[in-house]
Parts: sequence; C-alpha cells; structure tokens
Amino acid sequence: VQLQASGGGLVQAGGSLRLSCAASGRTSMHYHMGWFRQAPGKERELVVAISGGADRTYYADSVKGRFTISRENVKNTVYLQMNSLKPEDTAVYYCAAARTWYHLLSDTQTDYWGQGTQVTVSS
Repeated sequence: VQLQASGGGLVQAGGSLRLSCAASGRTSMHYHMGWFRQAPGKERELVVAISGGADRTYYADSVKGRFTISRENVKNTVYLQMNSLKPEDTAVYYCAAARTWYHLLSDTQTDYWGQGTQVTVSS
C-alpha cells in the first residue's frame, strides 16, 4: 500500500487547510487511518484517527473542535480538514495506516506511512 499526502501549505493564523491522503495498491482492506505531525525539536504525535469503517474517531485535545477527519473508502482517500489554525499547528503532517486500532493510537505498529506534507501557520 502506498500513501500519498497532499494539501499542505502556508496559511495565516485563523485560516484553514485540507489535507488529503490517497491510498493505492492493496487497498481492499480498509485500514485504520491517522494523521500524525512532527514539529522541529518535538516528538511525533497522533493528531487524529479514523477507523476503517469510519465508526470511530480520535482527536488530540489540542485539535478538538478545529480539525475534522473523514474518509471516502470508494476513493481510498482520507481527509483532514483543519480550521482555526494556530502557529502551534505548524509541523510536518504524515498520514499513516494500521491494521489495528490500538496500534495506530499508541503509535506502536503502523503498517504504512505517507510522505510528509508541510503545514506552516504564520501569526
């Protein structure tokens, strides 16, 4: 499975961006999907996640009410809508796929990673 992330960019504080992560290859299995981010000098953190059937979601406290994750399994694509962006959201964002919900949330066994996409929020 290959994951292709897109949609990053430079935006002013309070603005919005939408990231996309398109999966290709052996996508018959609907993996649990997540978006991680890593800012310079900081550890990677899970920001949002959505289960394969879209019946479960996870949001880090820092993004609740501002970010929304969704997926279109027909298109093998996961989206991250980011609103009310803050300078502290600046990071490289990575999409990831995992067979197990627990492993995705605990970042202990992620099966596939997309390339990162830079999100920069200016103050």
